[in-house]
Amino acid sequence: MKAVVMAGGEGTRLRPMTSSMPKPLLPVANRPIMEHVLRLLKRHGLTETVVTVQFLASLVKNYFGDGEELGMELTYANEEKPLGTAGSVKNAEEALKDDAFLVISGDALTDFDLTDLIRFHKAKGALVTVCLTRVPNPLEFGITIVDENGKVERFLEKPTWGQVFSDTVNTGIYVMEPEVFDYVQADVPVDWSGDVFPQLMKEGKPIYGYIAEGYWEDVGTHESYGKAQADVLEGRVDVDIDGFEISPGVWVAEGAEVHPDAVLRGPLYIGDYAKVEAGAEIREHTVVGSNVVVKSGAFLHKAVIHDNVYVGQQSNLRGCVIGKNTDIMRAARIEDGAVIGDECLIGEESIIQGNVRVYPFKTIEAGAFVNTSVIWESRGQAHLFGTRGVSGILNVEITPELAVRLAGAYATTLKKGSTVTTARDHSRGARALKRAVISALQASAIDVRDLENVPLPVARQQTARGSAGGIMIRTSPGVPDSVDIMFFDERGADLSQAGQRKLDRVYARQEYRRAFPGEIGDLSFPSSVYDSYAGSLLRSVDTSGVAEAGLKVVVDAANGSAGLVLPSLLGRLGVDAFTINLGLDESRPTETADARRAGLVRLGEIVASARAAFGVRFDPVGERISLVDERGRIVEDDRALLVLLDLVAAERRSGKVALPVTTTRIAEQVAAYHGTQVEWTTTSPDDLTRVGRAETTIFGGDGRGGFIVPESSSVFDGTAAFVRLIGMVARTQLTLSQIDARIPRAHVLRRDLATPWAVKGLVMRHVVEAAGDRSVDTTDGVRVVEADGRWVMVLPDPAEAVTHLWAEGPDDASAQALLDEWSAVVDGAGR
Repeated sequence: MKAVVMAGGEGTRLRPMTSSMPKPLLPVANRPIMEHVLRLLKRHGLTETVVTVQFLASLVKNYFGDGEELGMELTYANEEKPLGTAGSVKNAEEALKDDAFLVISGDALTDFDLTDLIRFHKAKGALVTVCLTRVPNPLEFGITIVDENGKVERFLEKPTWGQVFSDTVNTGIYVMEPEVFDYVQADVPVDWSGDVFPQLMKEGKPIYGYIAEGYWEDVGTHESYGKAQADVLEGRVDVDIDGFEISPGVWVAEGAEVHPDAVLRGPLYIGDYAKVEAGAEIREHTVVGSNVVVKSGAFLHKAVIHDNVYVGQQSNLRGCVIGKNTDIMRAARIEDGAVIGDECLIGEESIIQGNVRVYPFKTIEAGAFVNTSVIWESRGQAHLFGTRGVSGILNVEITPELAVRLAGAYATTLKKGSTVTTARDHSRGARALKRAVISALQASAIDVRDLENVPLPVARQQTARGSAGGIMIRTSPGVPDSVDIMFFDERGADLSQAGQRKLDRVYARQEYRRAFPGEIGDLSFPSSVYDSYAGSLLRSVDTSGVAEAGLKVVVDAANGSAGLVLPSLLGRLGVDAFTINLGLDESRPTETADARRAGLVRLGEIVASARAAFGVRFDPVGERISLVDERGRIVEDDRALLVLLDLVAAERRSGKVALPVTTTRIAEQVAAYHGTQVEWTTTSPDDLTRVGRAETTIFGGDGRGGFIVPESSSVFDGTAAFVRLIGMVARTQLTLSQIDARIPRAHVLRRDLATPWAVKGLVMRHVVEAAGDRSVDTTDGVRVVEADGRWVMVLPDPAEAVTHLWAEGPDDASAQALLDEWSAVVDGAGR
């Protein structure tokens, strides 16, 4: 006997899940509903099956193919238009006309004994046998009355409660003789229960009802979809679960990686090659699909997660459905009954209220509160560039495909035949992405000079030597699973705001230039870049007095790329240097704040025991440095800025110092004391670089370990700052602690507040209004200065739904009070 699986329905009540996926392919316990149906048919010997398809038919065909993987023979009957339950089977008449056949829905979950149903049909000599079951709420189904012999006496489709006369309903499973096709008109919509069966009963044809024992759930609503998942996990339905039951009710598929410190409370299912990190908690009735990543601190309860979803740290998912390829970012909350469609982005700390529907391909901005369905609009704002270039989670937000499109857009902004310098840090992710970038550049008629793994300052310097621009790929500082794609201009500086907007426009329009076959770009690998960099640095930075001073320093390369240039540099510098952590460690391409702190503590111990003049620790890409004084005490980054400022200003006695407006105003006192002046810039590194290029600029820094040494370059360079510091300490004969002691203490506090994009402008207007008659500086954001000199700065983040606040006072308590006051202003405006 053959079977017919009806798989043509649109499943409109299940949208947005069925907006881009046919209902039979919706996964239950990580297998499509229709696959469960096909496995049931095979179990009962029905291996020859015709599948009727209409809505998104190609997806069904592509998934199941000819059925060979299931050990079945599948053929397809395609409907050009909806033909109804009977019309769709009539459309497959040619394959079914020789013998009795079984009809079953491809989107109902069941474990009925089909063998006994077929036996009943043959024993009764029926033309049609309707498979029936008993349900507590028959309103959504066709009610059927049978006599004591099983013969159908009456049908009623979709009754009201006033019409309910039985709890026995039609499951849509039938066994039929081919003569039934005589009662179905071809190529017009016809239904079994509404059109064919009443006619058969009117003519007295033998229609029987078989009341089945077992499980049956018509997965037609979001509630029934969730119930089907729970019933499979609870063992209420006899279906195959793909995986291993590692503890009662906890199913884990092949290749899944579950950390021992993750909390699992079954029944639950974790799909193949999923990854669950330590500290994540997955509770009962949760289904995690294939290749899903669940980050630490995430909480999932009664959640159904389709394939390739990213669930960020501290996110909270309860009773919701998440479509495939969707990214749930840090601390997002999705409430009971919410459904998120395929390929959506749910921003950090956003809240999706219960029963909200977010349709496919939508972006919900960070911090958003969504209490109505998002169908057409995208409640978010896509920002290509952030403060570190284009940043995001590796293989979630930043994929090889994105890297190719970005590089193609960048190449399109340049002339054909231009040269671009590429570089990376020592991580595997950066290596893989850089290869994609190089291919896209060459395919766009751009020659590429690939430096491979080099410190960031070296990449900038080499870019400035004849290239039209550069691209550096590195692991995001302090975020091991994220990467930054950084774009440089012809001077090796970060791409200007205008350059970013131009690249953004080309990327958004997807108007990429492609090379003709004879124009494919060349690829070269420059040699001796470290010797060239070290020589240039030593020629430009004053190192007089270093050899005579006999300084001993401890240098911590932090297992990063700075260690690649240090051997060439230190030997020529003439300083007694003890170097630690020199080798590369590709498993640690960046450091968390805690790891960096621990490294500085260890460095301090070595400096103190070695009686060195000071210690310096590089960041993994050699861009920034942190300092330890001769006593082994950590010089905090904001104090290190003042220490170097004091040394430079005391030596130069004139010129300008470039500092962002968020820097303590004590910097003005230090600069003025030595006859120099501060030029305040925005917080953008691009603006610091602009001022750093001026002839009168003698120094620049951002208070986070980034220093500009103008005589060497106008960008942050940790190695140049280190060399300059050695020279100044040698010439002043003062220790870092002595210099630090003569600089007043600063009291600057910072706070970040989540602010939806839609209210950012409103927030800033409220801040200006709240300032009243007080002095207001709008160099970057809004800085409000009190009459007593205290100040607060409010700055909306350019890439995230966040507002940053800084406050400075004569002591921490005063600064804290100011921060609290203006935080209330920002919060009040955002509500």
